[in-house]
Amino acid sequence: MLRIGALDVPDGDFVLMAIVNRTPDSFYDRGATFGMGAALERVDRVVAEGADMVDVGGVKAAPGEEVSPAEEIRRTVDLVAAIRAAHPGLPISIDTWRAEVAREALAAGADVVNDAWGGVDPELAGVAAEAGAGIVCTHAGGLPPRTRPHRVQYDDVVADIVTRTTALAEAAVAAGVDRERVVIDPGHDFGKNTRHSLEATRRLDELVATGWPVLVALSNKDFVGETLGVPLEERLTGTLATTAVSAWLGARVFRAHDVAPTRQTLDMVASIRGTRPPLRTVRGLA
Repeated sequence: MLRIGALDVPDGDFVLMAIVNRTPDSFYDRGATFGMGAALERVDRVVAEGADMVDVGGVKAAPGEEVSPAEEIRRTVDLVAAIRAAHPGLPISIDTWRAEVAREALAAGADVVNDAWGGVDPELAGVAAEAGAGIVCTHAGGLPPRTRPHRVQYDDVVADIVTRTTALAEAAVAAGVDRERVVIDPGHDFGKNTRHSLEATRRLDELVATGWPVLVALSNKDFVGETLGVPLEERLTGTLATTAVSAWLGARVFRAHDVAPTRQTLDMVASIRGTRPPLRTVRGLA
């Protein structure tokens, strides 16, 4: 059983995590949900489109202007509290690598710490444990937060992903996080070039075989753009193809910008697999 906030996720079910960026310089939406009103409107919209949870972030992953912990807290904590008030049962994750930010967000109502930078803050798992929260343990190749990979090399990128993420997961459990609330993420694009991210997708079943639930954050990423030779605004098709492959190979949680098409993709994979019945089956019967 995978547990996310109040949500118990049976084996085989998919969880769609909608991205809500409270940043003025997001690579995808260019600050469209930086304002509190716009951010809350997006939450209402993605829930209506089929999101199972929302992921709130206050600092873009790429290099850019320095964002202090106090500013990250200012951007995210009030939003978390407002989402919790508007959607009492909706699981919320806070996208941060900083323990001090996570502590404030969890106190405001967040359920999960989404650590995209591979445990650079050793106190983060303990903060999650103290709050009874979950944690996402991500492979970032050992890079510091908000840095891009440069000529990074691995003897075997998937072996490195498995080793680092499972070590982080076990450390989180040792710190007191409920084992059923720990998720691992191969970290597409983080500490990787495009070939690494493609290989991580192709061999995702090796990560699934560890027994830890797997989250994938694929949405509109550079490896999709480079693979297809398309700009940011044309990456949805490649993202959905990668989503379908990842779902088929056993990923459980999907972090996405485009909720409605991602929901349809996951539902179609589930129906092909036989774990979700079609909503209508009259063809050949009427």
